Amino acid sequence: MNIFKLPDLGEGLQEAEIVEWHVKTGDQVGADQPLVSVETAKAIVDIPSPQTGRIAKLYGNKGDIVHLGAALVGFEGEGGAADTGTVVGRMETSEHVVREDAASFAAPTGSRVGTTAVKATPAVRALARKLDIDVTMVMPTGPDGIVTSSDVERTAKLLAELGPPEALRGVRRAMAQNMAQAQSEVAAATVIDDADIDAWGPGGDVTVRLIRALVAGCRAQPGLNSWFDGRTARRRILMKIDVGIAVDLPDGLFVPVLRDVAHRDAADLRAGLDRMRADVKARKIPPEEMRGNTITLSNFGMIAGKYAAPIVVPPTVAILGAGRVHDAVVACDGKPAVHAILPLSLTFDHRVVTGGEAARFLAAVIGDLESKT
Repeated sequence: MNIFKLPDLGEGLQEAEIVEWHVKTGDQVGADQPLVSVETAKAIVDIPSPQTGRIAKLYGNKGDIVHLGAALVGFEGEGGAADTGTVVGRMETSEHVVREDAASFAAPTGSRVGTTAVKATPAVRALARKLDIDVTMVMPTGPDGIVTSSDVERTAKLLAELGPPEALRGVRRAMAQNMAQAQSEVAAATVIDDADIDAWGPGGDVTVRLIRALVAGCRAQPGLNSWFDGRTARRRILMKIDVGIAVDLPDGLFVPVLRDVAHRDAADLRAGLDRMRADVKARKIPPEEMRGNTITLSNFGMIAGKYAAPIVVPPTVAILGAGRVHDAVVACDGKPAVHAILPLSLTFDHRVVTGGEAARFLAAVIGDLESKT
C-alpha cells in the first residue's frame, strides 16, 4: 500500500482536523482531485490527491485530529511508506492531546501550575492519574497544604457532575497557545487616551479612519511598526505597513492581514476589509493572508468597552485598541459642549519600545483622528 501522509500546510501548523472526506474506500481518483477538507488554526483547506490511483484505506473520520506526517490516505499498489500511520485523537481522547501540549503554555510567575508546586504523596498522584485529574486543579485540605486522596476524589466527583470538558480545537486552541506565549514573553505596557472626533462628518467609517491613523502613528514613530526577535535581541523596523485586523467570530479570534495600507485610499481599504471579513466568516481565507502583519488593530468598541489592554503577539511590538464611541462633555472655548469621543488603548512591548515612543505614536494617531477629513 502506498501511504499519503498529511503534508506541511505552512505557517508551522502541526495538525489539522478532518472536516469532510470527498472520497471513500474503493474510489478511483485522479491527481490533484480533492481528497479531504481539513480545518487548521488558520482556515479550511482542501488537500488534493498526490497521484492517480484507487483508494485502499482512509485514516480517520470527521472530527479526528491528524498530526503532520501522520497517515491520511492509503492507495492500492506498492509504495515506499509502511502502513503505520495513525490518527491522533478522537473527541474522547483529544483532551489528552491538548494536555500533552500544555507544557508549551507558559504559566504566570507564582502560579500553582506544575507538579513541583503541589504537595502530594506518590499514592495521591497515582490516584489523580487514575481518575484523570490534574493535581494542580485540586484544592488541598491536608496539613501544610498537602493534597489528600479525599481532595482528589472530591474534585473528580465535582468534574463528573459538570460533565465532559470541551477540548479546545482549531482556532481557539491556537489562540490559547499564542496568548500564553505572548504573556510569557512580552513586557507589555499600555497607554490610553481619547480622540475627540466630533469634527467628523456623518457616516464616517471608523475602521478605515483608524487604519489611516495607524499609518500616521507609524510614520511618526517607525519603531512601533517592527518585528522583534527576543532570542537574539534584534529588531527589524519595517517599511511596509501590513495591519492585522482582529475579527471576532463564534469559532474564535482571527487576525487577517490588510496589506500595504499606507498606499491605499479609503474606498480600497473598505473593499479590502469587506472581502477579508467575508472570507474569514466562510473560513476560506488563504493561509498567506493570515500571517506577516507588522502591527495590529482591535476595534473592540464595535461591540462594547472603552479601554483595554490588548495583547501584543510576537514578533510584532504594538497593538492599538479602539473602544466604543460615546458622547462626553468637554470644554470647548471655555464652555461645556457634548462631543463624540473615541477611546484608544495602545499596548506595546516595553522590551523594545520606550514609553516616550509609544506616547508620541499615540499622539500622532489622535492628531490624525481629530482632523476633519
